[in-house]
Amino acid sequence: MAKSKLPDLSEWTPVEKIIMERRSTRAFKKEPIPDFMIRRILESGRFAPSAGNAQPWRFAVVKSPDVLAEMEKDAVKMAKVFMWFLDYSRSKFRKLFLKPITKFYIRLLPNELHPVPFGLLKQIAKDKAPVFHDAPTLILLIEDRRGVSSPPMDLGICGENMVLAAHSMGAATCWIGLIKLLMYYPKWKKFFNIKYPYKLHICIAVGWPKVKSDGEVPREVQLVEWYEGSLKDRPRVETQGV
Repeated sequence: MAKSKLPDLSEWTPVEKIIMERRSTRAFKKEPIPDFMIRRILESGRFAPSAGNAQPWRFAVVKSPDVLAEMEKDAVKMAKVFMWFLDYSRSKFRKLFLKPITKFYIRLLPNELHPVPFGLLKQIAKDKAPVFHDAPTLILLIEDRRGVSSPPMDLGICGENMVLAAHSMGAATCWIGLIKLLMYYPKWKKFFNIKYPYKLHICIAVGWPKVKSDGEVPREVQLVEWYEGSLKDRPRVETQGV
């Protein structure tokens, strides 16, 4: 799909400008952002809309260097376990026996084992990529599965509120889904008090960026259908982003 041209940000409101310029950051300074900023970020998430106003979430903030280091170590260890079972590219013998198993799991979990996270998992297992990017702070978004309609969608809306608030204050963020690797360890479930109806599968790394990371990035052009006539009329198709 074609890429759109960059918008003229001088024409946008401050909120739109933050949305257009936000980028994920994977290089953070060691110094954490102050607690008052974290509380403002959390408050932006707390005020997010949710189906039936159920607010199906809990938040946790991790700042302890010791805890963060242990989380990183255990996540990498679990990535190595997964790759031992799923990575059939290391030898002909493994390819013969593991390829059918890997393909089965890819069909079973197409989103989790999409080439992007699967490739990242391989890099992590080879100690070539970090999980939490040495961020000084992690905000854990813990889903309450008793929520109305689609709690994961509500959690995404809540998290994006936090991300935009963080960037509006000059901080940087990165969504990290691989925190779910820790949920294979009973000790981390106990540590973060994750038991039914709660589920932890996403967190947000937040801190000061090492280098300027925000800025406009081209996005794919979208074809948008506008239904403005009668039921007999075909929609008008408009190219969004050109």
